[in-house]
Amino acid sequence: MSAFFIGDVALDEYYTAERWPGPADKGIVSELPAEIGGSIANAAVVHASLGGETEFISLLNDSALSRRLIVDLCANGVGVAHILTDPTIAESRNLIFLVGGEHVVLTVEMGEQPMWLRTETLAALRSPGFLYLTLYRARRLRCRTGGEVLAQAQLLADLRAHGRRAVFDLDVGGCVEADLPYLAGAEVVIFNQVGFRASFGHDDISRIGDWMRAAKIAWVVRTMAADGAEASNGQEIVRGRGYPVEVVDVTGAGDTFGGTLTWCLSRGQSFADALDFSVAAASRSVTIHGPRGGKAKVEDVHRWREAASPAVAVLSEAPSPKTD
Repeated sequence: MSAFFIGDVALDEYYTAERWPGPADKGIVSELPAEIGGSIANAAVVHASLGGETEFISLLNDSALSRRLIVDLCANGVGVAHILTDPTIAESRNLIFLVGGEHVVLTVEMGEQPMWLRTETLAALRSPGFLYLTLYRARRLRCRTGGEVLAQAQLLADLRAHGRRAVFDLDVGGCVEADLPYLAGAEVVIFNQVGFRASFGHDDISRIGDWMRAAKIAWVVRTMAADGAEASNGQEIVRGRGYPVEVVDVTGAGDTFGGTLTWCLSRGQSFADALDFSVAAASRSVTIHGPRGGKAKVEDVHRWREAASPAVAVLSEAPSPKTD
């Protein structure tokens, strides 16, 4: 069962700074070696490293940098047969500033051109498996088939009808009401703390049951950095406690979590077990510099989790009776 990842792959240019300057301010940064990353590509590499069959779709130009990015994906076991090309778009780069144990990411604008999937790509997607993507990419998807155009939410509904289970990584951006047609029927919607609050105006995952049921979303996850993660299916709440670690670089931690969770679910694991393993993989990733710090084999994560000490538990509970 293959998992398709639709999103960005980029050259991550790293810098460190003692502080983040404000408006009309100046600052000094130190340059670190650039590394290949990109949020969804990181998740795809993590999924492949765990042994998952992985395909990647993005829209790139035809430059030497793009060819380098594609070669790197291949070297990491990620399939690239469905990548799209547009020579007019900008180079795919991120500027990442490490400041005080956190990171600030600036992404070069590449436009919002439609992503016209090829007929063979649609055929491959119309089969059971997972689809990992963002709202930014979902809005751009198009495909011509049988004399008609399938686009955006309609295309996602078509893939869902063929057994393709969507995992949305909403990260810090969250969602608004207009995004519900895209999220409808999703297997998992992942927020971090910032994205969850931006979407719902609070931090209480027990209060979104009605919203989930209306959109027919199976699971919502809220990642909580060092505090682990929690998930709800609208009736039950599952929590995976975090691990105390010395943070080296948080870049790619959320990508590691998402790629690992997708792999766990594709293997039929319970959501509680998948959440626990994904938190461990993400916690391990922040102890390693670089966007691909989460790349690991299954046994690597198990060994790290066993050595990471405190007793880590996964808790399940029924949500408190609150109105949405």
